[in-house]
Amino acid sequence: MNTQPALFVSHGSPMIVAEPSAARDFLSGLGATLARPDAIVMLSAHYDMPGAVVTTAAHPGTIHDFGGFPDELYRLRYPAPGAPALAERVAALVEGAGVPVRADPVRGFDHGAWVPLLLGWPAADIPVVQLSISTAHGADWHYRIGRALAPLRAENVLVIGSGSMTHNLREVFAGRRTVDSPTPEWVSAFADWIHDRLAAGDTPAVLDAIALGPNGHRNHPTPDHFLPLPGALGAGGEGARASRLHHSYTYGVLAMDAYSFA
Repeated sequence: MNTQPALFVSHGSPMIVAEPSAARDFLSGLGATLARPDAIVMLSAHYDMPGAVVTTAAHPGTIHDFGGFPDELYRLRYPAPGAPALAERVAALVEGAGVPVRADPVRGFDHGAWVPLLLGWPAADIPVVQLSISTAHGADWHYRIGRALAPLRAENVLVIGSGSMTHNLREVFAGRRTVDSPTPEWVSAFADWIHDRLAAGDTPAVLDAIALGPNGHRNHPTPDHFLPLPGALGAGGEGARASRLHHSYTYGVLAMDAYSFA
């Protein structure tokens, strides 16, 4: 049986599925670089709940949780099956770490999940379970949940945290930035700082990156797109090494970094 890494990917704007970019090219080839998993557990920035919630639907729908985009995006579907038995396993692992878990039997895939999955695994034939993030809790809580999920990797389950290495949409819209706008130093400095801390194995600094990193609060006015990172880091397991799989920017201010933890 394959042992999977844990991944953090930056999904950026929903337009990533339609606009050419280096990040789109990376995500489109991601599935081919990994052994085929038996299932995927996704921690998406767009599934934010007061606590830990796991999806248990056998046939999840596709949620178009965005507005003002071209019609073609709303026609996209990601009809992957759910995995109720895996959802029970996820809940048991997380509850074993002292975190109560609630089941959601109806929720479908939000775009933080289906956008990278559509690009990386377009056949939509691998079962997917989503586990919520919770901006009511800090990075330590998400790291603890990730650590609880680490045993799944040896069961050929791929754990993915889907967020964004930097995520300030107000800067995107206020600056009328285009997909290839230049990247300001305050954005690149944060992404580079995270890379250096991950390479050094400095987990405490990574968990406190919004407070400690250069322009952390400007790059993450809200923590939702950051929190999948500590979840993925934790899922890498004890002593996990970080490998940067991708590094680029879209709209100048969205760092699209991706990492593997194993």
